[in-house]
Parts: sequence; structure tokens; C-alpha cells
Amino acid sequence: MGFNLRGAIMSNIQGNSEQEVEATIVDAVQRGEEKMLPGLGVMFEVFWKNASEQQKDEVCQQISQGLQ
Repeated sequence: MGFNLRGAIMSNIQGNSEQEVEATIVDAVQRGEEKMLPGLGVMFEVFWKNASEQQKDEVCQQISQGLQ
């Protein structure tokens, strides 16, 4: 039997307010715990699916600059 991690994360964060989403992201980044990475990945996937091409370009530019 498989576990749908993406579905479980979506179930946990669905309906969160903007402030709750921000708090989750800030907490995950500050703690730096590996177990938080899947949740951030799912949130990024939600962003990506709803972002304009300009927003996608901007986030890719920011990430690329941050990796240098």
C-alpha cells in the first residue's frame, strides 16, 4: 500500500490563509529540517501551477542568483 505524500500535505495546508502559509514557509526555512522539504515542494508546485510566465521567470531568476 502506497502513501500519497503530496495528497497528505495538500490536505494539511488546504484552506490556509496567506499568513498561515507565510508562517509555514518561514518556520520551515528557519528550522532547516529535512522533513519540511516535501511540504515546501508541494507549496512551490501550487505556486508554479498558478503563476504567470513573468512570475515563473522572476522566481527562476531569484533562485539562480541565490545559488551563485
